[in-house]
Amino acid sequence: MCRVGRHSRILQPIVDHEPASNGHDDLIRALYQEFGSSLMAFVLKLTGHDRQWAEDVVQETLIKAWRNAGKLDRQPEMLRAWLFTVARRIVIDGWRSRSARPQEVEELESDSIGVPDESEKTLAAMIVYEALRNLSPEQREAVQQTYLRDRTVNEVAATLGVPPGTVKSRIHHAVRALRRALQERG
Repeated sequence: MCRVGRHSRILQPIVDHEPASNGHDDLIRALYQEFGSSLMAFVLKLTGHDRQWAEDVVQETLIKAWRNAGKLDRQPEMLRAWLFTVARRIVIDGWRSRSARPQEVEELESDSIGVPDESEKTLAAMIVYEALRNLSPEQREAVQQTYLRDRTVNEVAATLGVPPGTVKSRIHHAVRALRRALQERG
């Protein structure tokens, strides 16, 4: 068996399994040698560079050429046009069939399906709220102004009418108290 191009495995099934009839095998070899590379490049673009699918399309195109060998116009430009048209139609059919049926996914066991549980968030919010309530009103205001309203220490100091150092001190003590309270509650 002679080797035909670098993609000879695409042509191999046609040559090995089909009986020779009227030189059709020679036609297929010639088609592959002449148009195989350009046909593969064309089909790769159409398939989104899915090499396996592209190889299947090229093989199917050559099978169709083999089956229709008696009807084909043997002029190179006509053969090329016929091959590329057939390949394009095969790819279009492939895209249509892929979009017509849903993508197959593995079925999960019902025990492993995650269900969003908002209770964790609710519990955390309740703990933070309770910890904030236990701060002094001055500390709570400093935390709300800086962390929740995203203001600078200087802006908070101006709003509250206290020096920036006092705001920093209140935030420092508030954060330590919050950390302690949150650690105690888990």
